[in-house]
Amino acid sequence: MEQTILIVEDARELAQLLSDYLRQAGFGSHQLYSGDRVIDWVKNNQPDLILLDLMLPGRGGLEICAELRQFSTVPVIMLTARVEEQDRLRGLELGADDYVCKPFSPREVVARVKAVLRRSSQRTLSENTKVGIQFDADKLQVRLNGNLLNLTVVEYHLLALLAGQPGRIYSRGQLIDKIYPDQRVVSDRTIDSHIKKLRKKISEVYSGELIHSVYSAGYKFDATES
Repeated sequence: MEQTILIVEDARELAQLLSDYLRQAGFGSHQLYSGDRVIDWVKNNQPDLILLDLMLPGRGGLEICAELRQFSTVPVIMLTARVEEQDRLRGLELGADDYVCKPFSPREVVARVKAVLRRSSQRTLSENTKVGIQFDADKLQVRLNGNLLNLTVVEYHLLALLAGQPGRIYSRGQLIDKIYPDQRVVSDRTIDSHIKKLRKKISEVYSGELIHSVYSAGYKFDATES
């Protein structure tokens, strides 16, 4: 299941280099070269992580990070040529998850992306769920309170996506794009059918509701409402 990384970097060659390395690591990416388009793009597309340059035309990275944290918990890794401790601390105080100082190795950035995504997933699950849910990506298996769920591959990816960011609302279109990255033609009804089957399998081992419908918006995972 492909995760999308937003690269906000005005040096286009560097942005493309990062995109190439991320693609080799199995990530999708989108590039923006100025700061004034970031907020609207994030609201409309909801990336899984943002690589955010500190010095940008239009709006600076610190200002963008501060506004992001008013409505989103998306992980942010700052990219900066500034090495002063005060700048790094300011970014972390505003909600950045990590810093990478230029010049850097693209491989290091990819490693940081993987580490931040892993920490973010573990943190959101532990903070926002009251159930024990474990994902085995190698075996495509899920255990809920110790019970193995008999899921299809699509159902596994669907549950992993929703549970990875509890409370985040995914539209049917976003779920289609994430679950079917090959861009095959899939209808909203197909997603509804997968959700229905997934809920039924969960109900066999858990009495509460974990996947919630949000009227006119989509679906979210939330154990706190059960």
